Amino acid sequence: MNSFVFKAGRLPGETMRDVAAREKQLRKARRFTQTQLAEKAGVSLGSLRRFEQTGQISFESLVSIAFALGCEDNLEHLFSKPAYTSIEEVIADARKAR
Repeated sequence: MNSFVFKAGRLPGETMRDVAAREKQLRKARRFTQTQLAEKAGVSLGSLRRFEQTGQISFESLVSIAFALGCEDNLEHLFSKPAYTSIEEVIADARKAR
């Protein structure tokens, strides 16, 4: 596993599992079986099952699942401008915008 630690002490694996849990919850709310969603997204059933169990999936498959569930807009925020971590960053950013 990677040695990254994110804000609030979260590890990448925790985030991956949380995303998978949200996908599974949404899949069930939309009344899709795993088989139906895998077919709609164009991903293998094994990939979807592995994702829901472990959080591991290729980015291409994750994007396909997001589109199949109508969540593609959520991807627009991925790698967007990061939150400021200090007042100095806010001031520097404001100066750049002038």
